[in-house]
Amino acid sequence: MRKSIALALSMAAIGATMLTSAAMTGPVMAATTTRVADTPGGGDPDTTMTFTVTVGALTMTAPTTVDLGAGGPGTTISGALGPVAVTDARALLTATWTATVSSSDFTTGGGTPAETIPATDVAYDPGTITTTGTITATGTPVTLSNAAQPTVTGSAGVGDNSASWNPALAVAVPSSAVGGAYTATLTQSVS
Repeated sequence: MRKSIALALSMAAIGATMLTSAAMTGPVMAATTTRVADTPGGGDPDTTMTFTVTVGALTMTAPTTVDLGAGGPGTTISGALGPVAVTDARALLTATWTATVSSSDFTTGGGTPAETIPATDVAYDPGTITTTGTITATGTPVTLSNAAQPTVTGSAGVGDNSASWNPALAVAVPSSAVGGAYTATLTQSVS
C-alpha cells in the first residue's frame, strides 16, 4: 500500500510540475506574441519614394506679319498686332519675367528721309492681359523706339505660368509722309 501511495504521490508531483511548466510556458508565449505585435514598425519595411518635376524654358510667341491698314498723311492708322504670349515653364518657386518691345523705323521706296516714318510715331498698348497659373502680369503702354523697353511684366509667380495679350498699335502718320507701303520690324522678347 505504501508503494501505491508513494507512486500516486510521485505521479501527482510529476503532473503538478508539468501543469506548472505548461502554465508558465503558455503566458510566456502569449506575452512574447503580444510584444512582437505591439512593437512599432513590427519589422514592416519603409520605402523612400522620389520623383522629379521637370522644368522647361521661358518663351514668347507673336505673329510674324501684320497689316495695320491704310490712311492718308496726318491721320492715325490703328490695328491689333495679334496674340502675343509668354510661356514660363521653368517651374520656379519665385517666377518673374519682363517682356520688351522695340521697332525699326518704317520705310518705303528707297528709305530716304522723306520715305521714313520714325518708330517713335507708333504707340504700342498691350491692353488686357490674360494669365494662367500663378502670376501677376502688368502692362504698360509705350511709344516705340529703336531701343527695347519693357511693356509687360510678370511677378509673384509660382511654378509654370503664362500670359497673353493682343496689343493695339497706332501709327501717327506725319502730314509730310509720302505715299507707299511702309514696313518696319517689331522685335519682342522676354527674359
